[in-house]
Amino acid sequence: MSFVLLHGLGADRSQPLGLFGPVLDSPGLAIAAVAAPDVRAHGASTVVGEPADFALDRLADEVASEARATLATGRTARRLTLVGISMGAALALRICLRGLLPVDRAVFVRPAFDDRSLPPNLRPFPVIGELLHESGPVDGAERFRRTEPYLRVARESPMGGRGLLAQFTATDAAARAVRLVEIPRNRAFAAEAELAELAPRGIRSLVVGAPRDPVHPFALAERWAGALGSPLERVPARDDGQPAQTAAMRDVVGRWLSGS
Repeated sequence: MSFVLLHGLGADRSQPLGLFGPVLDSPGLAIAAVAAPDVRAHGASTVVGEPADFALDRLADEVASEARATLATGRTARRLTLVGISMGAALALRICLRGLLPVDRAVFVRPAFDDRSLPPNLRPFPVIGELLHESGPVDGAERFRRTEPYLRVARESPMGGRGLLAQFTATDAAARAVRLVEIPRNRAFAAEAELAELAPRGIRSLVVGAPRDPVHPFALAERWAGALGSPLERVPARDDGQPAQTAAMRDVVGRWLSGS
């Protein structure tokens, strides 16, 4: 079995590799190869481009192409497992729905995108992008702390608030600010009926969510799981301790992969 790991908005390939690397190293999984591409304007990617380049389907095409190139360099399995976090979950879904890779299993971790452009949970990101463009990382962060989108998230989840502020200190944050403005305007699916298409195609799926996460609402994870007809695993909130959430994510994903 080969794996493709997809990171979240503003993160890079080290995010899923760090989170799920220990799972992939477990002796119960026969891993042929692992691809963890950096999405355009993230991580080691030197490509930014125009607003239209940040359509989810365009990004899905790019990461699927990079994954194919990476997996072709070694001994690979015919079928793949996708693991996507947040934005990566949306990209994984688009890859499955469009048949861009021969997917056998998909794990959607803390989904944040639905059938709406710029849903309420993603509205802080274009604000961050505009502030990075107007004021730069330091002054932009100070201005953001006084905005309603930040205060709303931070009141419910201090860790969520810190996660938003981390966008200002990401590598080349100002030069890549367009990603925060444009990507949240995408829809992961047009209607829930699309999600129901995965099981008939032979794609098994798992959804992982956490409570008290205003950027990745647990209710949205429930909606994804219900439409997919997949199991839903609830892990501890980040504000109850990141180590506890990380350990739980590794446990539930590892057990599902070993048993599916």
